[in-house]
Amino acid sequence: MILFSVAMLLTLICLFSVTVFAAGDVAQAVENTWTTAKEQIKTVVNNVVFPALDMILAVLFFVKVGAAYFDYRKHGQFEFTAPAILFACLIFTVTAPLYIWNII
Repeated sequence: MILFSVAMLLTLICLFSVTVFAAGDVAQAVENTWTTAKEQIKTVVNNVVFPALDMILAVLFFVKVGAAYFDYRKHGQFEFTAPAILFACLIFTVTAPLYIWNII
């Protein structure tokens, strides 16, 4: 019964599948599409993605600095690691639109 079901399924797949062949140079079509869409992608990333990341990192940075300050008040030792990492990431994302497109 199982063998019959598998054979029937494979027969139906073969009957209803369509073979598709690429008409022409696929690599050239992909390169043309990238060339056309590159400016739109840059605009969206520079105007939407990087500002959103900047906002998220800025909020996390100030929250972490506040939490580190309260830990300092409680324990007398200021923890620099997490705020420093968040600050470095924030500087990276703020300045990334200036050089990231030359790398890519």
